[in-house]
Amino acid sequence: MQSKTDIVSQPLSIGPVRTRNRVFLAPLSGISDLPFRQLAWRYGAGLVVTEMVASRELVTERRESRVRLRGDGIDPHVVQLAGREADWMAEAARIAEAEGAAMIDINMGCPAKKVTGGYSGSALMRDPEHALGLIEATVRAVSVPVTLKMRLGWDHDNLNAPEIAGRAEAAGVQMITIHGRTRMQFYEGEADWTAIARVRDAVNVPIVANGDVNSTADIALCLERSGADAVMVGRASRGQPWICGQFAGSASAPAHAREKRAIALEHYRMMIEHYGEDVGVRHARKHIGWYLETLAPAAAHGLKAAMMASRDPEEVIGLFSEALYSGAVRLASGMEAAA
Repeated sequence: MQSKTDIVSQPLSIGPVRTRNRVFLAPLSGISDLPFRQLAWRYGAGLVVTEMVASRELVTERRESRVRLRGDGIDPHVVQLAGREADWMAEAARIAEAEGAAMIDINMGCPAKKVTGGYSGSALMRDPEHALGLIEATVRAVSVPVTLKMRLGWDHDNLNAPEIAGRAEAAGVQMITIHGRTRMQFYEGEADWTAIARVRDAVNVPIVANGDVNSTADIALCLERSGADAVMVGRASRGQPWICGQFAGSASAPAHAREKRAIALEHYRMMIEHYGEDVGVRHARKHIGWYLETLAPAAAHGLKAAMMASRDPEEVIGLFSEALYSGAVRLASGMEAAA
């Protein structure tokens, strides 16, 4: 009998789209930009999804939305759209398809106040009728598969994900991702994978479980409790763009720390090229922090502070390299001394 962890290395069909494994990278606003997704894809993620793209801003040709739409070198290219008006969602979906999107994902899960305050993201779960209108309009607008990402509900008094999922499937949605928390939980407490099973029972399309998937052991337990067909990794990927491929057993995932340090430095250069120096330096700082936590937690504080203050990409690269390697050496030396 096949184990749950064996399943994740297998493809999953979403309409005509076939993933290469079942460990997906979550759409993470401010994190899963093009350079991050390119690395996650290169190192074995089964599927990667763009940052949330605001539908109205995409239609009105806001530059940031166009940048978020890009999927260079990623196939299948999956675009996540957010919005509260059916017309904007439909037109944005058509634009995304024309720009090469192989799937459109509808965001009904984002808990951020600036999103829910505009009645988008997880706020749509408070009005299933309105949400269904958005879903139907998006499905009608394109020929590629439309998928849906949402939470268990707005709060624990309104756990309506199974109902919405059933209606979404009837409207033509071909895969549903459930984050095992309510909107009011944000990211507090533990994800309830067992509650995802109620959504699994309500539909026949593939279900993806999201929330607190941080290890291969988590994947096995999550799939067992949720009955899901795949998992989606979010915050655990920070400082580890290779982690989806690692969890899926991909041969392309880096096996040694030296490879991971090289990837971290390459990621920095990719961000500078993608955004330009001024924006790239600022956007990369959070990634530097996560890489150091993952690869060189013993790096000198002075190096970290200098990197965060510098606006010179070449200076940052030098400091980052020094921090990655000296921090790894200090950590290894400390472990040897303790032994």
